[in-house]
Amino acid sequence: MADTWPELALQSEHPVEGMRGGNLSGLALCSGELWAVSDRDDDQIYRLDTRESLWQAEALPVDVPPAPESGLPWGVRMMGKAISPLRGGELDFEGISCDEAGNRFVVSESHAAVLQIPQAGAPSWLKIDPALVRQARASGMLLHFNALFEGIAVNPQGNQIWLAAERERRGLLTIRKKQSVWDCENGCVLMSEGGLEQPPTQLNAKAQAKDFADLALFEDKLFTLERMAYRICRRTPNTGEIERCWSFANDALTDARRYNTGYGNTEALSLDAKGAWVGVDNGSHRRADGEKRPIVWRFAAPQGGWSAKQ
Repeated sequence: MADTWPELALQSEHPVEGMRGGNLSGLALCSGELWAVSDRDDDQIYRLDTRESLWQAEALPVDVPPAPESGLPWGVRMMGKAISPLRGGELDFEGISCDEAGNRFVVSESHAAVLQIPQAGAPSWLKIDPALVRQARASGMLLHFNALFEGIAVNPQGNQIWLAAERERRGLLTIRKKQSVWDCENGCVLMSEGGLEQPPTQLNAKAQAKDFADLALFEDKLFTLERMAYRICRRTPNTGEIERCWSFANDALTDARRYNTGYGNTEALSLDAKGAWVGVDNGSHRRADGEKRPIVWRFAAPQGGWSAKQ
């Protein structure tokens, strides 16, 4: 694998106003509109008004039913419950995706569950075979509190979902819809890997656990946002194998855009033919230039497009 990947070019930067809890943690392009979630808000998702340089988040209230039992062990669930009053969001929404029918799918990290929000009608939790969590844990994933599902991608037909396990170990899993239940068919786990990754030299930080921060499906390929490495990678949907990566460290880690943290802050990814939207979850941190709102960056697609061999 290449040690250095080509750099994406930053086209624009958009602060986001109106997200009640801040903490933009997921992005999805649905019928030409950008949608976002915050891991601090359990009762609303956001449509982004992108007509001006400063974006406005418009809240869509969501009446969320009680979360289902997913098979996570008691200790992991209790840690999530204990910390939720401090962080503001008990469900910990970490990713959003949508199908061509307009259904939006939101992944709850703390419950390892997926909420479906239809165009019309009541939201409901997907009925997911407990084998998903069981197989993930048997492969070394979903063992640690706050290191569970961090990204979601849904195919246009709305009958297959990919999920990204965040770190220690990170991995990719998939489930398919069979009548009313989403199951593992030939196994849920596509890949699982541990190990450390050296952050870009601009961070001057020690190696940290490999991670996934979000997922996107575009042109029948999976794209992973790799927060610690400051890159986007194209992967084979059936195996999770890396085909090609692109770095965005040069433009993301300029002096003015730096946060005083030793880790990556990008949490959200969405792609189209012309480029990538990358969302920054800055928590309560200010950038070196004083900016404290969530940020979305627009990077131009690489030469030849996202599917190019070279």
